[in-house]
Amino acid sequence: MRRLTTTALTATLLLGLTACSSSEPTVTKTSSAPEPATSSAAPSATPTPSTYKIGESAKVDDSQNGLTFTATVIAYTQPVKGPQPPDPTTQGGDVWATVEAKICVIEGKTVTVSQFPWSLAYADGTIVEITGSTGGDLPKPEFPMDEPVKAGRCVKGKIPFAVMGNQRPERIVYAPQSLTANPVEWTVPPK
Repeated sequence: MRRLTTTALTATLLLGLTACSSSEPTVTKTSSAPEPATSSAAPSATPTPSTYKIGESAKVDDSQNGLTFTATVIAYTQPVKGPQPPDPTTQGGDVWATVEAKICVIEGKTVTVSQFPWSLAYADGTIVEITGSTGGDLPKPEFPMDEPVKAGRCVKGKIPFAVMGNQRPERIVYAPQSLTANPVEWTVPPK
């Protein structure tokens, strides 16, 4: 199985959560990307499967870290129009694909978001991670890197992936530190 990775991946994690816990955060499905709420309403106690359709939001209640947030994949685009990856051997693919994502912190502490917890999973077991490249001719608006987000606020943008144009992923995977044992996934529809 090939695995594309960058050294920066080990340095940056989405949601800067450092507390270890013995209990998994609860992930529940919401019907659309909600705007952040300022109330302290309790999340649903019934966990739902962690596979979603593009456009659906996953609500994560990480009570161990005092944090509730939503993650949404708004769109998946392949290929992206514009300049393409300069060298498939170093970038990992011959075209750009983008995941348009949104994170909303509903309640809890300020967290730092980045593109690193996002990846693409293929039917053959291949995992494609972000290149770590930002700026320049990459698709805009870019999802932030190392951006603090306070409770009641959201961030969104496009996450670029260098992919092979003749292959399409099965799933978009979101696995921040608090969800590494049970990442949230969105099914990528066929072309």
